This record gives sequence, C-alpha cells and structure tokens, in this order.
Amino acid sequence: MEHNTYGYARVSSIDQNEDRQLMALRSRDVTDNHIFVDKQSGRSFKRPSYKRMVTKLKQGDLLYVLSIDRLGRNYEEVQNQWRFLTKEKGVDVCVIDMPLLDTRQGKDLMGTFIADLVLQILSFVAQSERENIRRRQEEGIAAAKAKGVRFGRPAKPVPDNFESIVSEWEKKKISFQEALKQCDMSEATFYRKLKEYRLLHCS
Repeated sequence: MEHNTYGYARVSSIDQNEDRQLMALRSRDVTDNHIFVDKQSGRSFKRPSYKRMVTKLKQGDLLYVLSIDRLGRNYEEVQNQWRFLTKEKGVDVCVIDMPLLDTRQGKDLMGTFIADLVLQILSFVAQSERENIRRRQEEGIAAAKAKGVRFGRPAKPVPDNFESIVSEWEKKKISFQEALKQCDMSEATFYRKLKEYRLLHCS
C-alpha cells in the first residue's frame, strides 16, 4: 500500500501569515496538494481543512506540523487527537520543531512513553500559562480600577444645550426623534441622561 505524506498549518486569523509553516512543510518534501491550512482558533478541532485532511489520512501515512500549538491550543484535545491519529488511524506524526514528538522514532514502549510524557508536560505548561495570563489580567484590571481607570465605552457627553433641547421636546416644539438627533444619542442613552440631569438639578 502506498503511503502519503501530509502537512498541516494553522494561523489564528485571516490576517496572519502561514508562510513560515508552509516553508517548513515543503522542506520535508510535502507537496502543496497535500498541505492543509486553517485560518481560525486552535481551541477546537472543528476546523474545515483539518477535518478534510483527517478523512484522507490512512494507516502508514505521515503527517508533519511545524509545532504542536499549530495542531491545537487546547492540549487536552491535542492529546486526544494525537492518540486518535497514531493509535486508531495508525498515522505517524512528526512535530518539526520538537524531535521528541516524532512517532517514527522509538516505536517501542519507551518511545511511546516519551511522546505521551512530552504531551502531558506541554498540557501542564499550557494550562499553567493560561491561568497565569488570566490572573495577570485580573490583577491588571483591579490595579487600573484602583487608580480610577474606567473600562468599557466612554460615556456619551451631554450637549451644552441639553436643557433647551429637553425643554423644546417637552413643549412639543420638536419631535422626540429630532431631540435624539440634536443630542446625537440613542433612545436609551437620552432617557438615562435625562434621568441623571433631573436628579442633579431637582435634588
């Protein structure tokens, strides 16, 4: 049975460039018609090109990826996919920038153990990094709030002639839509500002 060599590349968005990955795959003699590229997040494996590639892979084929995070960002799912590809489909997988993750090397129990161990370590490191990033973000937001930094869209300023606009609207000299237009506000913002204005001037 003839065995084929495939390559998989992924970038997180359409404005990112996959050229470096393609060069690495081509340097391993992967032909362009056997290279599959996705331009979306690596959190899930529900990616069109990846799914299409998996249907073509058969036992004895070889799959190249430049780095393990190009395969996916969710390392629990990466481990599941790794086992699916190597155990169920019988495909060899080679991560170019991590020689330990090359199933062609060490087909014995020790080789399999090392690959599984590397994947578990990567999973732990990735999870720890995600938690650290989230903690740093939370600490940064808390520190900024303590300094008075406000988050979200800036508050809509009230025009200088807000009082006269409201007065003309209440006297039916202008329509409600005209009042909104002059204030450059949505209906919800107008009513909120009106409530704030009345509380401020009638208290």
